[in-house]
Amino acid sequence: MLNLPRFTAAAVQASPVYLNPGATVDKAVALIAEAAGNGASLIVFPEVFVPGYPYWNWTMNPVQGSPWFERLYRSSIDIPGPEVDALRAAARQYGVVLVIGVNERGAHSLGVLYNTMLTIGTEGELLGVHRKLVPTWAEKLTWTGGDGSSLQVHRTPIGPLGVLACGENTNTLARFTLLAQGELVHASSYIALPVAPEDYDMADAIAVRTAAHSFEGKVFSVVACSTISPEIVDTIAGDDQEVRRMLARPRSALSGIFGPDGRPVTEPLIDDEGIVYAEIDLGKCIQPKQMHDITGHYNRFDVFQLHVDNRPRRPVTFATDPAPAAPGPDAQDGTELKDLKDLKEEI
Repeated sequence: MLNLPRFTAAAVQASPVYLNPGATVDKAVALIAEAAGNGASLIVFPEVFVPGYPYWNWTMNPVQGSPWFERLYRSSIDIPGPEVDALRAAARQYGVVLVIGVNERGAHSLGVLYNTMLTIGTEGELLGVHRKLVPTWAEKLTWTGGDGSSLQVHRTPIGPLGVLACGENTNTLARFTLLAQGELVHASSYIALPVAPEDYDMADAIAVRTAAHSFEGKVFSVVACSTISPEIVDTIAGDDQEVRRMLARPRSALSGIFGPDGRPVTEPLIDDEGIVYAEIDLGKCIQPKQMHDITGHYNRFDVFQLHVDNRPRRPVTFATDPAPAAPGPDAQDGTELKDLKDLKEEI
């Protein structure tokens, strides 16, 4: 008899303690404790929750925003690092699967930043480090794109779990790559985006993308979006009333849980801080597949073929290890130099 997981999922809609990674992680740990206390086994946080989103890319020209880039870089985190250790410890303490967005400093080059999604298991193990493949629009002023090596579905106690960040959920091929690996639970993280064109309703856009992936793949989707706190408004806008008006625009955030029929399992949360909970029964993914299984009978693999290059991309490849530039002992991908690691710790 096939037994599939049934569990409670939590989508966190909240603001970071802006540009303060330590305080933001403390807030995240408190929210993890709250969600776990309410029975959640899967907890999903917004995009780049630690330590926040570079709104200045949308409200300032590149020259004005350049000092803010350095401020964000100094406030971002290393992987591995103490902030990741604290998040891993919280996942282990509460026995939850955790998905959270961070700004990650690149190990190989001072100044490189990635929009990164961490997936952490119930034992505190770091299951996945997914770097957003393509920064969206103005985000290209801040983030370097990732590679295909992190398009992975993780086997967890709550089921096969895949993650994508914000606009990646518009990328049909990225989504299909996860579905074709047996994804049944999809975590997507967003930021509140009141700075888009006036006719762009971010809440609707999140709902449409989430419903589309759930319906097409017959999966459950847990979507978490950040909010814009008064602190963020004061930091970014200052006395600029036009920017303050822009950042106050309603319907800029939506969080919730959607089922394999494409409908919300429970009422989504719009704009306000809070946590959305819903019960997920992966058995409900079976029957809808009889009608449309786009990674099975409802496809023509003799007609359509998707090739994914999942090799890690590195800036240089050496025939032999170049001494004395040996990898640092804590380097995640074996590319971080000891002297660069020491330099970053001094920043």
